Amino acid sequence: MAQGTAVALKEAGELLLVSESSYGAYERAERIPPIQFLKDADRGLDARGALAACVEMMEEEKYPPKFVDWVRLERLAQIISGYEVMVIPGLFQTEAYTRALYESRVPAYTEEEIEKHVEARLERQTVLTRNPPPRLSFLVEESALERPFGNPKVLREQLLHLLGCMRALNHLTVQVMPTERHTHAGLQGPMQLMSTEEGRNLVFAESQAGSTLITKPDQVNGLFDVFGMLRAQALTPWESAALIEWKAEQL
Repeated sequence: MAQGTAVALKEAGELLLVSESSYGAYERAERIPPIQFLKDADRGLDARGALAACVEMMEEEKYPPKFVDWVRLERLAQIISGYEVMVIPGLFQTEAYTRALYESRVPAYTEEEIEKHVEARLERQTVLTRNPPPRLSFLVEESALERPFGNPKVLREQLLHLLGCMRALNHLTVQVMPTERHTHAGLQGPMQLMSTEEGRNLVFAESQAGSTLITKPDQVNGLFDVFGMLRAQALTPWESAALIEWKAEQL
C-alpha cells in the first residue's frame, strides 16, 4: 500500500493511527485490515479508490461462501421471512447472544473467527432500518425462547430485545410456534425466504450437512406454501408478544 505513494512505513502508520507493526502486517497480507482502515488508507495514502473498492469484497469475506449471494440479495429484498427451530432469528440477535452461539460451535471457532462472524451478523441488521424497509415475517419455535445460550441473563436481554423490535418496527411480524401443537408443517427444518423487487422468490435452507440457496420455482413455491401453513399453525403476533414477555419475566 505504501510503496505506491512514497510514504514510509512508519509515516504511513502514524498517518493512519496504527502501529508500524500492524501496518506492515496489513501490507504483507499477514493480517486482514479492518474495513475502516481501508477507507482511511484510501484517503490518507491517495489511493484513488483502489483500496475503497476492496471494502465490499472484505465485507463479504465475513460470510460463508454459500451465504454471500443471500446477503447481497437481502440488502435489496422487498420481503424477508424465516423459520427458526433452535435460535432467535439472526436479524434480531443481540451481540452477547450471537457471541454465545458462535462460542458454542462444534468444532470450535478461533477467537478471531468468532469476532468476524459476530461482526458480520450485526452488520446484516442494518437491513431492518433501511429506507424503504423490507416487510419482515418470522416464525420461531417456543423452545428457542427457552434455550439459555451464554447464560439466563443473555437470554433475557435477547428476549427483551426481540420484543422491542416487534414493538418498534411496524413492518415486522414475529410469531411463535408453541411446543404443544399436535400438527406441524416445518419438520424439515429451518429456512429463510425472500421476495425481490423483480418478483423473484428464493429460499435458503439450512441443515447439519450444509446450506443451500434454492432457486427452482417448483421447489421454492412448495417451501413458500410450507411457510404459509406454519404461520397458520403458530400463535398470532399478539399472543406471541405476550408469550415472549412472560418468558423474559421468568428469567
